[in-house]
Amino acid sequence: MSEPLDTGDPPAGLRLTTAEWGMWQAFRNGSEHDLRSGEPELDDPNGDHEWGPQRTVRARVVALLLLHGPPPLLGRVASLQLTGAYITGKLDLSGGTVEPYFEFKQCRFEQEILLHECRLVTARMVDCHIPRLEAARMSTEGDLHLPRCTIPEGIRLTDATIGTDLLLNEMTVGSGHRVRSFSADGLQVAQDLQASLMLASGEVSLRGAEIGGSLFMYGSVLRNRNGQYALYAPQMTVEHFAHFAASGPRELPVVHGATPPTGTSWPPPDEHSHMVRRVKRFECTGGMKLDDGRFGDSLVLDEARFLLERDQELSLRRIQTPELCFTPERPENGRVVLSGATVDNLVDRVESWPVDDGLWMAGFTYQNLIPRGSFTLAQRLRWLETATPEYAPEPYEQLAAVMRNSGEDADARAVLLAKQRRRRETLPLAAKLWGYLQDWTVAYGYRPGQAALWMAVMWVSGTLYFARHPPAPLKPGEAPHWNAPLYVLDLLLPVIDLGQAGHWNPRGTVQWATAAMVLLGWVLATTVAAGATRTLRRQ
Repeated sequence: MSEPLDTGDPPAGLRLTTAEWGMWQAFRNGSEHDLRSGEPELDDPNGDHEWGPQRTVRARVVALLLLHGPPPLLGRVASLQLTGAYITGKLDLSGGTVEPYFEFKQCRFEQEILLHECRLVTARMVDCHIPRLEAARMSTEGDLHLPRCTIPEGIRLTDATIGTDLLLNEMTVGSGHRVRSFSADGLQVAQDLQASLMLASGEVSLRGAEIGGSLFMYGSVLRNRNGQYALYAPQMTVEHFAHFAASGPRELPVVHGATPPTGTSWPPPDEHSHMVRRVKRFECTGGMKLDDGRFGDSLVLDEARFLLERDQELSLRRIQTPELCFTPERPENGRVVLSGATVDNLVDRVESWPVDDGLWMAGFTYQNLIPRGSFTLAQRLRWLETATPEYAPEPYEQLAAVMRNSGEDADARAVLLAKQRRRRETLPLAAKLWGYLQDWTVAYGYRPGQAALWMAVMWVSGTLYFARHPPAPLKPGEAPHWNAPLYVLDLLLPVIDLGQAGHWNPRGTVQWATAAMVLLGWVLATTVAAGATRTLRRQ
């Protein structure tokens, strides 16, 4: 790279236009060079009005200022602050080092901007029209701002490194003839990535991105009608929060990072701005893949809208986060996949979960359930049935463990009973009939009160039977006084000896009735004892 200009005068033969000469002097003075007409319609960089020579500067002159610019005037700091300019040609800063601060506002670029492997301090392009931005492996010491920019051919920030914040708020980006509108695999952002109210047409790819602060996508709209995913971000790491939520008066996507006071104003100061008045949901048309993601504080999917095809997924496989807030609108099609995910707190609501076979969560583990609104046990069991179209015991055991740990022992037993009933339908006929008998009599041991009731019924029935059919004494003259209720109780209660059963000699039908009482007593008493043991253990 050649040395910067020492004299402050442009090179001979450059032949600056009036607009360029004003830009040159503003650069040395560190002041803004404003070429706008003052009429909003004419100054719209996305409008159809042509911008004449009085607003036109060449990209080669801009590159000359940024890469080899003249020294500042005494007592000034050189910077390029260009507003309302039409920049012709291709702005190519690839491989260069840009030391001056620069900011483009409401500018229109004729061709793409190339920043491959460029090293910057801080760069801001606000409300500009840029055909395409190529910035693979670019690095900045400070911010990179692209709010309210329109970039129809897409952005490439693959393996770029942002020293502080990356701002994409209210940006409109397309994919052109490509699949991806925003390609940023391997992106590293030291602080926050803010992409609220962004409109992206084409796949947004953040595979392996590392965000040192938080990711905010309030009210953004991601659409990919020609591909599998609208957001493709497996193996993404976010140090704090990742929010895919609604934008509104209470959820404004304000700047959360340490942006210098001379930086981009956000939100717009106009009190009538739609940023302040409008409520807008996060919307994703196409699949969303966050597999193997790490979110340090929480992953929030609140009031979001997912428009999926039947073969598309909201995929959260193997994510790890202390808190998952899953409260979007219920997806009508596609699947929600939580297989292998690990969270501490699951914040959810019954209206958000898919129905039929739209939920997969084999191996999904969570420690606490925090329902938003009413979420009954029956609804929670239907939630498990949706997630397990084919029987699997792990989701039931996971839910039962969470409820037991939170002190809801009765609900935990109800979940395990539901598990046994689901399992029963997969068994052969003989085992299925035995399962129905267990369920009807003792509810697989999970309702000890039911077993106690059956024991009382057997005691009364046995008392009536043996009162009419008393057995003969085993040793005449030595048997105790006959007491039918006490005799039946001695048969039903295992281990305990009430001094009745061993002194009588039942025969024939009475012998079979006695054996039946002993067997039923073992089954029912064991069930009651197990239930009492669980209750005492919880206490």
